[in-house]
Amino acid sequence: MEAIRILIVDDHEVVRIGLRSLLERIGQFEVAGEAGSAQEAINLVRSRKPDVVIMDIRMPDGSGIEACRAIRSENPDVKVIMLTSYTDDEAIFSSVMAGASGYVLKQIGSQELVEAIRTVAAGGSLLDPSITGKVLERMRGMTRDQHQHEKLTDQELRILRLIADGRTNKEIADALYLSEKTVRNYVSSILSKLNLANRAEAAAYAVRRHLLEEPGETP
Repeated sequence: MEAIRILIVDDHEVVRIGLRSLLERIGQFEVAGEAGSAQEAINLVRSRKPDVVIMDIRMPDGSGIEACRAIRSENPDVKVIMLTSYTDDEAIFSSVMAGASGYVLKQIGSQELVEAIRTVAAGGSLLDPSITGKVLERMRGMTRDQHQHEKLTDQELRILRLIADGRTNKEIADALYLSEKTVRNYVSSILSKLNLANRAEAAAYAVRRHLLEEPGETP
């Protein structure tokens, strides 16, 4: 059986030494290298071709999650295990979206870590059912959010475009022959339907969803 080549990525040398010492005792494993920064990890994956990367989430020159995304984008066959000191739903979700096969806590037992590496090297995932459920629900929510503007009336869409154009309520009222109070009500309705907090978020939403042109209008 071929050895599983592992790249250890952590900005703390003591952690790297400890992981290397542990992994080198396992006959099936081969430590392909160590990296102390996100960019070094990306470069070493290119040159050392590991099977599995154990990646600290927090790195001095950037996020381990962003490094994971870059590594998986260039090398889809490389598996990444995110290493973290505590459970954080947002970090876990971001890790999975970046292509990580899962995460382990730094307090994990040595045998559990060995099994985790074997699992992802074989194409498995480390996400437990509760986390998987949260991730899937978040992804469904993101899909729903992409179409939130379909709830808007034609008038609300017109006002959203004017908000994105930087118009004040008074300017919108003058442009559409409405009272300022009516415009305020429309703005409140728009924010509510799009699940947004303020006009800046509404403007950003309109730009992201390419809603600035009227249907049939050529830019």
